[in-house]
Amino acid sequence: MSAPFAARLHADLEARRRAGLYRARRVRDGMPGAEGVIDGRGRLVFCSNDYLGLAAHPALGAALAEGARRYGTGSGAAHLITGHCRAHHALEEELAAFVGRPRALLFSTGYMANLGAVAALLGRGDRVFADRLNHASLLDAARLSGARLVRYRHADADALGRALARPLKDRALARPPKDRAPARRSEGRALVVSDGVFSMDGDLAPLPALARTARAHGAWLMVDDAHGLGVVGPRGRGVLDHYALDADAVPVLVGTLGKAFGTFGAFVAGDADLIETLIQRARTYIYTTAPPPALAEATRAALRIAAAEPWRRERLHALVARFRAGAQAAGLPLGASTTPIQPLVTGSAERAVALSAALEARGILVSAIRPPTVPQGTARLRVTFSALHEEAHVDRLLAALAEVWPAAEAGCA
Repeated sequence: MSAPFAARLHADLEARRRAGLYRARRVRDGMPGAEGVIDGRGRLVFCSNDYLGLAAHPALGAALAEGARRYGTGSGAAHLITGHCRAHHALEEELAAFVGRPRALLFSTGYMANLGAVAALLGRGDRVFADRLNHASLLDAARLSGARLVRYRHADADALGRALARPLKDRALARPPKDRAPARRSEGRALVVSDGVFSMDGDLAPLPALARTARAHGAWLMVDDAHGLGVVGPRGRGVLDHYALDADAVPVLVGTLGKAFGTFGAFVAGDADLIETLIQRARTYIYTTAPPPALAEATRAALRIAAAEPWRRERLHALVARFRAGAQAAGLPLGASTTPIQPLVTGSAERAVALSAALEARGILVSAIRPPTVPQGTARLRVTFSALHEEAHVDRLLAALAEVWPAAEAGCA
């Protein structure tokens, strides 16, 4: 590496440290859970997405081991070569049944599912309309597709309607650069993409209003319900279950398996033509090795547990209610979320980092979330809950927050 290039990297890293934006990895020992050993010290953990507490469930471990015995530790190839195993196929059928769709298609990650789906459905000459607080994968998916990206005000169906009503005027979008091969030209399609549960705020997208608006303008609606599936809705089947929306309202549904279901991977669910289109066109599906089939068996076990043990969701919601009541009594700045994601907005990144460090000194791990993950001026502590937490854990967190929050406001946390 040349000296000027290396110097620039070093300067950029130092600038991130000074701004309170530097990210550092932690090393965990042992199983995930409400309590864990992080960087060699015991911690009470409030920053995991293991909402149902399944990531260390022995039934998933047993299914994983049996799957490895039967199928091996890897798939050996892409799905379209020899990597699509009976376990993958069974899981796709069970996921489709879980969300009430005819078909589902497995992807290696939620990021790849979003990239693959949007780029397969849209091209130059199309438009994609995205909530301003969508996950980064949806933003990157829109950019990768070559479609015109239009971002609308958070959770505002009226703003979406106004954006959909505007004509596409930029003709240059239909002409690829001279040094690139022509992209697939489309017919002016419009796709609305939104999180179901917003990952940093915990609020629910107003999907009924978004669906009506999209339909009125001839657009499709795609929902990434990564943080809703398994948790939200009367049966834990996500935000669409919560709103009683069908496939006509939301033709494209994306879900992940590494959060409430405790394993790894993602899927897209919809009708047969959608799934066949993704098999033919989604580059992040076609050109990557299929996930280990043993993981598919573990996820099948997780789906069975999630359906058979509703107490996990009930306990989770009770813990969230306990936290919100205590936070309100302590005067902490609660958002509108009723999900396991409870943000406490601090404003500055420096304050978020200071509060996180003060909690960690008291044996509690809560992540500081800073730009660009959230907009400037909205850095926060992102508190998340699991069915493995106990009431005493919540009370301990509330007591620690009541102690450190005033000190941070005074600038001495």
